[in-house]
Amino acid sequence: MKQKVIFMGFILFIFTAVYAFSNTELERLDNSVFEKPQRPSAVFEHDDHNEMAEIDDCAVCHHVYEGKELVEDESSEDSLCSDCHSLKPDQENSISLSVAYHKQCRDCHFEENKGPVLCGECHIKE
Repeated sequence: MKQKVIFMGFILFIFTAVYAFSNTELERLDNSVFEKPQRPSAVFEHDDHNEMAEIDDCAVCHHVYEGKELVEDESSEDSLCSDCHSLKPDQENSISLSVAYHKQCRDCHFEENKGPVLCGECHIKE
């Protein structure tokens, strides 16, 4: 009888742990700037990603350019991507917002041979 109680307790613990971890809220990139998004916003768990990718420098992703030159060791982490990138290329920035997102993330994933690269791997339906 004691073994059955311990076994049932163990099973209950496993189910509780699985439920707790599967029920976490997914972080989604803000795509409210797009009038009619073609896909759901991308899922991105910022801190988990940076820990797994061993990224300590925010400027790796949150870059700053003056003209066409990258400003080393300067970060745009307090700004939105849409502060610099418009929906369509313009005189100030020839890279549109959607291209900037995709280029920044997908190119890095290809270079590192890690992470999602297909549409449905990032743009997950709720």
